[in-house]
Amino acid sequence: MKKTILYDEHCRRGARMVEFAGYLMPLVYTGIAEEHAAVRESSGLFDVSHMGEIRIRGKDANRFVNHLLTCLVPEDGKGRMFYGFLLDDDGGVVDDLMVYVFDGDDYLLVVNAANKDKDFAWINSHKGAFEVSVSDESDLFSQLALQGPLSREVLGRLTDYPLDELKLFGFDHFRIAGKEFMVSRSGYTGEDGFEIYGSNADILALFRELAEEPEVSLCGLGCRDTLRFEAAMPLYGHEIGPEINPLAAGLGFAVNLEKDFIGSEALKKIKAEGPKERIVALELKDRGIAREGYEVVADGETIGRITTGYLLPGRETALAFALVRAEFSEIGTEVAVRIRRNLVPAVVRNRKFLKKKYIR
Repeated sequence: MKKTILYDEHCRRGARMVEFAGYLMPLVYTGIAEEHAAVRESSGLFDVSHMGEIRIRGKDANRFVNHLLTCLVPEDGKGRMFYGFLLDDDGGVVDDLMVYVFDGDDYLLVVNAANKDKDFAWINSHKGAFEVSVSDESDLFSQLALQGPLSREVLGRLTDYPLDELKLFGFDHFRIAGKEFMVSRSGYTGEDGFEIYGSNADILALFRELAEEPEVSLCGLGCRDTLRFEAAMPLYGHEIGPEINPLAAGLGFAVNLEKDFIGSEALKKIKAEGPKERIVALELKDRGIAREGYEVVADGETIGRITTGYLLPGRETALAFALVRAEFSEIGTEVAVRIRRNLVPAVVRNRKFLKKKYIR
């Protein structure tokens, strides 16, 4: 197992460690419900140093990035980040990622930890005649995510940078606690927050400093998943993947079909014909939790499966995402979830589990 630079800190501070994407990572510190609430009410600090960072540079970097990704990445987008997908020729998702625009010929792709080696090979296999260099810089970076309504206040005490000028999906380089970092403003929780990139040694020092702030709770992967689910964000291998394209997942906002990219022809056909399956939100009408892989049933037959399901902290009814046949995807459709031997009634509902609090 690999370890991030913060591994010893996690152990010293009482985290329960688990294997994730080849790394030993903290699953929980005090409890998923407690950590979930801390991010919603105050601020939480996550170690996300396991994420992958792939740099693309060169004369053709912008053309190459736009050939790879579903989103439109402008050449003059310096200081901005964009969400998009790498697709295969059939429109299936190789990975979802954020791309940071350093300059017209310099880009950083931040990819999922479990996919970074695959992504690096995929990107290199499509270089063709593009004049670019592709480098895996994952070992050069460590990364923290500081999330929650008080995250701006906490970070503001450690920097002179005018954080109010850093808007959603923007990033910049500035000093925090006397050291240089790259900081973006977005997040995987539905709350205001920041991603902080730096050298391994500097991230270790900053983690120790932030962990002592009274408004900051240390958080693990457990609440990271409940938070992203409540904010209706997809997780690779669950709501997106080789068998679930972005249109089926309801993520068309990150797809620009006015340009050509790998998989664009397949997506155009899917859009014209309509996806055969769709990701929907479900609310259970009786007791029970719809776990990943459970069958979704209607009219006596299986019409889909659960991709993520939780009884979220502070809620009385369980919620889920499910991949179902398109004809059962309309809001208000009555279905059931097979939980062990029981069919628990559920209804298709909107995905607005949470009012997001991003600073735009």
